[in-house]
Amino acid sequence: MIKLIGIGVVALGFALRLNPLLVVLLAASATAWAADIGPVELLQLLGQYFIDNRFMTLPVVLLIPVAGVLERYGLQERAATLICRLRNATAGRVMLLYQFLRELASTVGIKIGDHASMIRPLIVPMAEGAATARCGELSAELRTRIRAHAAASENWGNFFADDIIVAIGPVLLMKGVFDAAGVPVSIWALGLWGIPTALAALGLGWWRFHRLDKLIEAQHLAAKPEGKP
Repeated sequence: MIKLIGIGVVALGFALRLNPLLVVLLAASATAWAADIGPVELLQLLGQYFIDNRFMTLPVVLLIPVAGVLERYGLQERAATLICRLRNATAGRVMLLYQFLRELASTVGIKIGDHASMIRPLIVPMAEGAATARCGELSAELRTRIRAHAAASENWGNFFADDIIVAIGPVLLMKGVFDAAGVPVSIWALGLWGIPTALAALGLGWWRFHRLDKLIEAQHLAAKPEGKP
């Protein structure tokens, strides 16, 4: 059981809000120590895993300069201006719609975005623009909350809906783990029982985004001078 110490390190590091990369490296080092793996072998394993999974990391790395160029030429401002023209748009509705589309795409194994290509350059400015159009200038705290909820919409939409389609990695990985443990589980059953999880994530997202909209409205009303509409 001591070899599972890395899980505790990850939980503690994220609870203390330490740098994620530092937390992951500390967790890997603690697990290597518990498993009697030397520093050189640990570096070899990290390098090997990076090379084996480069198809997952390289797209994000390559998208960073592309997103930077688009932002330099006004992508965020255009997105905010567009959403401000929609009278019924709120920050929560924008993010709920994105989470729904993200879950729908993940259900059929289609990747429509991530933090680098969608959340930062599009969803965040659209959500902030919707909130600004309804409630005026936002405080730094509200902007931070909106950005955190936007990041959550990507995580929920991606991770809690991609277990439904049976031809992708997570389902096959779970199937392999169950087979190795001698537990007979149908791959179709795994996909079927992923549906309630996806619906629950969407419902939780709606609740949290609705609460965020109420918080934005409450702080806006509290900040208005008395007697003004």
